[in-house]
Amino acid sequence: MPGILLRSPFDEIFLMRLTKKTKLRIRLFLAVPILLLVTVLFQLFPSSSSDQPPLFHGQPPALKNFNNQLKGLSKTRIKIVKLVESQIGYRTNPVKSYCNKFSAYWFSGVSDCPNGELDEQWCADFAAWAWRLAGVSFTYQYINGDINSSSASFYEWGVRFRRWHAKGTGYKPLPGDVAVYGLDRATLIAAHVAVVIGTSGPKYAPAAVNGDADLKSFSDVEFVTHEIHPDAKYPGVALSGYVSP
Repeated sequence: MPGILLRSPFDEIFLMRLTKKTKLRIRLFLAVPILLLVTVLFQLFPSSSSDQPPLFHGQPPALKNFNNQLKGLSKTRIKIVKLVESQIGYRTNPVKSYCNKFSAYWFSGVSDCPNGELDEQWCADFAAWAWRLAGVSFTYQYINGDINSSSASFYEWGVRFRRWHAKGTGYKPLPGDVAVYGLDRATLIAAHVAVVIGTSGPKYAPAAVNGDADLKSFSDVEFVTHEIHPDAKYPGVALSGYVSP
């Protein structure tokens, strides 16, 4: 009859197959961008459950604000700054441990790490590592007046060689100095040390790179500006002074 479209059984089967193929193509078309989006998100926000420390590419933009303070300084101080900046983003491995390469460099700490590194709190080991590689002369050993894994050892060494500058004496810290926090002179205990890379403000607050810091993870290397309190373990304690290399 006119106006009526007649379909054979073969036409119905063909249309069913065509519909299934069309649906599959639509699903694939939608799936590809979703998979790409998931891949990008995993790269931007890696899983925190991994025991492997993330790679750090480049330097925090704020570091550029302190580069001009390196002008006119000794090669030793400049090298100290470059060394510690190169380690920003380093994290202990496993992440919930103090297993680190800086203590292993000094053969100091407990040998319970799965990767041959050594296990101990390591802010002083990190600062000593940078000083040694930059050519600062000192002895690393556990004798009063020498540098070791104790944060207060920098103070003791500074007093011994007349390179200690207590806070409040008018000393302006220079890049390459080690800032000492929470020092108790009676017991020779300090809470933390960090390596100065510059200063800011009228009171010359230090910008510093911290080994064994804990703002971003359990234990890593972090850069902090205006660090009048330490970026590690004891945020309530104050800056005590500086040691010059």
